Amino acid sequence: MKLNVINSSPGENNTIFAATGGRVLNPELPLVIFMHGGGMDHTVWNLHTRYFAFHGYSVLAFDFPGHGRSDGSFLDSIEQMADWIPELMNALGLEEPYHTASLVGHSMGALAALECTSRYPERVRSLCLMGPSAKMPVHPDLLEAARKDDPLAYDLVTSWGHGPAGHLGRTPVPGLSLIGGGRALLSSAPKGALGNDLEACNVYQNGMNAAKNICCPTLCIIGSDDKMTPARNGMELASTIPEAKTEIIQNCGHMMLLEDSNASLKALKGHLNSFES
Repeated sequence: MKLNVINSSPGENNTIFAATGGRVLNPELPLVIFMHGGGMDHTVWNLHTRYFAFHGYSVLAFDFPGHGRSDGSFLDSIEQMADWIPELMNALGLEEPYHTASLVGHSMGALAALECTSRYPERVRSLCLMGPSAKMPVHPDLLEAARKDDPLAYDLVTSWGHGPAGHLGRTPVPGLSLIGGGRALLSSAPKGALGNDLEACNVYQNGMNAAKNICCPTLCIIGSDDKMTPARNGMELASTIPEAKTEIIQNCGHMMLLEDSNASLKALKGHLNSFES
């Protein structure tokens, strides 16, 4: 589906693309909003969105402005991304005070979901952070390559982002290359997308303060072998969020929603079904 959403630039309307998991969005069902990581798009959520769309939820996996099939200017800070989420909900006619959503974010999307939940607690029913960390500093070499749209950036992200399954070929689908697929996804993004997103992650500093304000059910899904947001960082963040739960996926890196999609879906199902059923 396509939506017209106002972004942070005064008077600028964006045509935003969002996948709904193969079902028409039903405002009477609990809404789950999926937020992708840096330089990526809605396709990373294909398994998750389809499952929940066919099991009693409405789902929305959007492309951030300037990403994937969405138009408009990049949102160049985590704070702007957080403020944009309620505008997305309003564009669907899901306006406060009656409509809330569960937010699911991966990597950069996790930071945006965290900040959004802190700023707009009345709009968020629950929160799931995948590959989380209060801060996400980016290595200078990676940041420089991403700013230049140097293919080296895609190689670094896919190499550092995957754990054993990605590097050794232990994938659920025989013959599938997670490293190759990840590189193809990043290289297909609009010019500047990855650089913009990594810069936004690099400068964000409010994670711990935001975490202290969270008052909804929260799950942090962490990869044991995550090199980009190490497990200890995710655990530290989770310990700051009141009553947050954690799920550690063993032998998995940062790209857990692709590298171990079944385990990440199982964790997410347990989280959402625990209070929606």
